[in-house]
Amino acid sequence: MNIKTGDTVEVVTGDDRGKRGRVLSVNRSKGKVTVEGIGLVYKHVRRGHPRSPQGGRLHIEMPIDVSNVMLICPETGKPTRVGVRVLEDGSKERYAKKSNAGLGQVSPPKASRATT
Repeated sequence: MNIKTGDTVEVVTGDDRGKRGRVLSVNRSKGKVTVEGIGLVYKHVRRGHPRSPQGGRLHIEMPIDVSNVMLICPETGKPTRVGVRVLEDGSKERYAKKSNAGLGQVSPPKASRATT
């Protein structure tokens, strides 16, 4: 899974298709991401609850499958697939497949992966 917390993604399928938001959390074992403002459901809360002292209905983001979102490329502003490549020093980096733009380091340099 090549999506991290804090990435901007666009929903490609489902009721919220076309909407964009920031990733709040990633559950790697279940393959799900929680996106800000996407997948909202109502949670009915009793009066006296710490988050809502007056009670009522709260909007909560529910996790959606990672296959239903695509990362937004920082250069083009369009959805793109994400890949991982090994750099010359042996570190791994995420990159946008459409624009070939780097999206940040994934793992530190390692001598066995370095190209000489």
